[in-house]
Amino acid sequence: MKAVKSFNEFIKLNIVKKQSKDKSRAEFLIKEAERKFKSLKERLEKIGIKEDNANDYIESCYDILMQLVRAKMFLEGYNASGIGAHEAEVSYLRNLKFSEVDVQFTHQLRYFRNGILSYGTNLDKEYAEKVLSFLNKIYPKLKEKLYES
Repeated sequence: MKAVKSFNEFIKLNIVKKQSKDKSRAEFLIKEAERKFKSLKERLEKIGIKEDNANDYIESCYDILMQLVRAKMFLEGYNASGIGAHEAEVSYLRNLKFSEVDVQFTHQLRYFRNGILSYGTNLDKEYAEKVLSFLNKIYPKLKEKLYES
């Protein structure tokens, strides 16, 4: 898997565009991420992770993370769209001062989640547990970043 381009490269490629800040859209995404995070925790308590639901948890974790990243981008006046938009959003984590390890793990997660949706990839319980651990580590940090200027 190749490295993620810099966020500025995505701007130059016109995948990311500067726009007016969109606080209402950001607030909606934040509320959705919070709702999904709460629902994820409830499913974990009631059902737990199994081989046959690992993909569901992985998809949910990715969606929650990306909703928070998109929310921050909207608050800062950025919007990514088209081919490469998800990779651009992952790249934005660098702008938020996340470690390169976190950026690369999120990039891998994006790649595997795309595999689930597009190619029928089945991931295992062990990877789902790793992704959930990552979400629990990065979620509060992302929430903090939402309110930093």
